[in-house]
Formats: sequence, C-alpha cells, structure tokens
Amino acid sequence: MKTEVLSVNPAESLTASKVPEVVAGFWLIKILATTLGETGGDSISMTLHAGYAAASLIFLLFFIAALSFQLRSRRFTPSIYWFAVVTTTTLGTTVSDFLDRSLGLGYIHSSMILTVLLVSVLAAWYWVRGRIACQDIADIRDESFYWVAILIANTLGTAVGDYASDDLGLGFGGGSLLFGGLLLTVAIFYFATNVPRARLFWVAFVLTRPLGATLGDILTKSREDGGLAVGTIETSLFILSSMVLAILLVGEFSRLRKSYS
Repeated sequence: MKTEVLSVNPAESLTASKVPEVVAGFWLIKILATTLGETGGDSISMTLHAGYAAASLIFLLFFIAALSFQLRSRRFTPSIYWFAVVTTTTLGTTVSDFLDRSLGLGYIHSSMILTVLLVSVLAAWYWVRGRIACQDIADIRDESFYWVAILIANTLGTAVGDYASDDLGLGFGGGSLLFGGLLLTVAIFYFATNVPRARLFWVAFVLTRPLGATLGDILTKSREDGGLAVGTIETSLFILSSMVLAILLVGEFSRLRKSYS
C-alpha cells in the first residue's frame, strides 16, 4: 500500500507522537465523540436555549483551552486528546447550525464552502510538510494542520449529515445507513487498494461525523421527527460514560498488545 513519506530531522524522530494509533478502537471512540458532539451541542444551543451563536462562542473557548493543553503536552495523552476532539465536534455542531440556519446558507452551500476549506488546508499541509498525516504527529507544524483539519472536518460532517437527513429526505435512520455504507466502502478501499492511508483517513474522519450526528438525532429528536425522544442531556451523559469506558479499554488492550509483542 502506498504511503506518504516525509523525512524528519533526528530531533523530531525522537519525539513521541501526540495522536493515537489509528486502529478499530480509534474509530469506535471517534463515533462516540461525534455523537456526543451532536447531543452536547444541541444541549446548549437548543435545550438550554443559548442559541447557535452563543453556544459556538462557549464551545470555541472550550476548544481553545483543550487545544492549548494538547499542544503543550509532550506525548499522546488519551484524556487530553479526546477532550480536544470532543470540543471540535461540539463546536462543529453549533458552527454548522449557525451557518445553515442563522446565516441562511443552507446545508448544501455550507457543505461546499467547508469542503473547499478542508481541501485547502490539506493541500497547504502537503505543500508545507510534504505529506498529509494521520499518525506519527509530533512536529508543531503537523499538529497545527492536524487540528485545523479536524475542526473543519467535524463542521463539514455536521452539515453533510443534516443535508442527507433533511434536504435529501433520508431521515435519521436513512442517513445512518448511508454514512455507515460509505464508511464500509472506505474500509474496503483501505484493505483492497493502494490508495494512501492518510487520504482514506480524512475521508473516513469526515464521514464518521454525520454518522454520529444522525445516531445522536435518532436518540434525541422527537418521535414525530423520527427520533426516540431521549433527552439531550441524559443522552450526552450516557455517551460520555461509554466513551470514557471505551478509552480505558482501548488503552488497556494497547498495553497488553505491546507487552506481548
């Protein structure tokens, strides 16, 4: 399988990667994080009636705080990393809703704008560093591009999920099946083709966001809208607990695997 290689200096090669290994457990936690981002974002903007603009400002402050901890850390720390990811999903939810509804751009136009932004960031990353990475990220330049891309990808995923559910009329269940099928297609490409893994990673990263968003909507939206009408706060707490458990289990599995290797 093709890989994108970038030579680094000896000082960089001795620095531990600050992002997790991309394995099955990573994607499980990512889907939980994106689902939590949907329900958590809606809890502030809708359930507590803060509005999309105010909620976006609140989550922006959380994102800045989380990112500062992540950038200052010297190695991968699961609690810090996944807290930063959750802040991008909650911020992405409210920013997307603000663009789509408050500014009136609509799902398709905001999706197109965000797609151009994401491609531009990835292209700039490749131009500056000679690669688009998803693992082995230690250099501050790689990490900066990485987190900007994550934030845009999660915002884009929210808009795409809403577009499929609402504008295309698929509903939350149909949207979940669509994005689950697309993720399965990406997995097939991963195992059966020579497409560079980093490119497939970013495609999958975008797609997990609308999958999580539609799953979150299934749980929290009213029965009239096709949901189960579970409260956003209660759902968020349950998903958060599940995510913490998954992080602990994946970490323990990783330690066991390394001890036997």
